[in-house]
Amino acid sequence: MTTRSVTGSRPRVRWTYRAVGGFALAAMALTACGSGDSDDSDDSAKKSDSGSSSKKPSGTVTVFAAASLKESFTALGKTFEKEHPGTKVSFNFGGSDALAASITSGAPADVFAAASPKTMKTVTDAKDAKGTPVTFVRNQLEIATLPGNPKKIATLKDLTRSGLKVALCAKEVPCGSAAQKALDASKLKLTPVSYEQDVKGALTKVQLKEVDAAVVYKTDVKAAGGKVAGVEFPESKQAINDYPIALLKNAPNAEAATAFIDLVKSAQGQKVLGEAGFLKP
Repeated sequence: MTTRSVTGSRPRVRWTYRAVGGFALAAMALTACGSGDSDDSDDSAKKSDSGSSSKKPSGTVTVFAAASLKESFTALGKTFEKEHPGTKVSFNFGGSDALAASITSGAPADVFAAASPKTMKTVTDAKDAKGTPVTFVRNQLEIATLPGNPKKIATLKDLTRSGLKVALCAKEVPCGSAAQKALDASKLKLTPVSYEQDVKGALTKVQLKEVDAAVVYKTDVKAAGGKVAGVEFPESKQAINDYPIALLKNAPNAEAATAFIDLVKSAQGQKVLGEAGFLKP
């Protein structure tokens, strides 16, 4: 009985081994499939993680920009906030030289848009810019007079007439440097009654009738509407300013700042700037 029992059990034992072998193979197959699925899951997770790393712009973007950019950048700021809910663009407009000095002194800012390469160089020399600044527009000078041009100013030379009160931007400010370049090219000497720290200050002197004329940018004359009249002069072509823009090295909100710079350089941004009177880069 024992022999029979052992003999009789052999088929069952062999069957059991086969079954176990089959199950083992199936388990291995399932494990392999599971391993593949796991890899796919890992890949998917990686893709998902990769996708989630591109966060949408949020928070406040602080932009230091030349005074002449006030109207166009304010409009672009509103567009940016509308396109990126949850963001806010905070501007500090002023003379480019003063803004550059603030940045190199540690003032927190994300973006710097200057009215000249020289003022931008102050920031890049201090290694406070990230990457290479890009010229996004150019600007040309124009003479701003009172509406109707009561003093009949027609040329740059007319500004040197005796008794005429003229305001200029300070020589260290881009608009003042450009004006001096135009005067030098014409071999003219002009002593203004006022040197202003930014182009808006010079323009305001005209609007308040404190001076008869001021040398400003075409964009500022256009932005003032009927409050001033503009007089073009050929020497201005010798003093066109390039406007560079850069992401700052220690930008508190670099991601949103980059998105704002992209808007400025985009076709949409260039259209707004072009309508304000800026020239293409």
